[in-house]
Amino acid sequence: MKPNILVAMTSVAVLLGATSASLGQVAGSTQLGVAAAELREITSGWSAKRQILGQSVYNDKNERVGQVEDIIIAPDKAVSYAIVGAGGFLGLGKHDVAIPVNQFKVKDGKLVLAGATKETLKAMPEFEYAR
Repeated sequence: MKPNILVAMTSVAVLLGATSASLGQVAGSTQLGVAAAELREITSGWSAKRQILGQSVYNDKNERVGQVEDIIIAPDKAVSYAIVGAGGFLGLGKHDVAIPVNQFKVKDGKLVLAGATKETLKAMPEFEYAR
């Protein structure tokens, strides 16, 4: 079974939403953390750290065009963008761009961004974190 990246990233958002809701609770008001049944469900999902972050991104010609550097979660807890590092070597000349998660597909276990090339990603506006 090959889930698409949108499903994977949505699973991460649900996990983060559940975790942040639990962490914001006042001691004694409700149970902290997750129940054992929820934990089993969570472990069957995708891990952003193990299965998405740092993964190479390929185009539809099976050419490596970048790497997933980060995932942006909107205030409504929806995963909306993947930050893809395009180009650069050892951090020099690196160009991060934001790509909507619905543009990714998983094909043969690889993250695919159809129509992308290193040049088209480098031509996109560079993503910079808000300060």
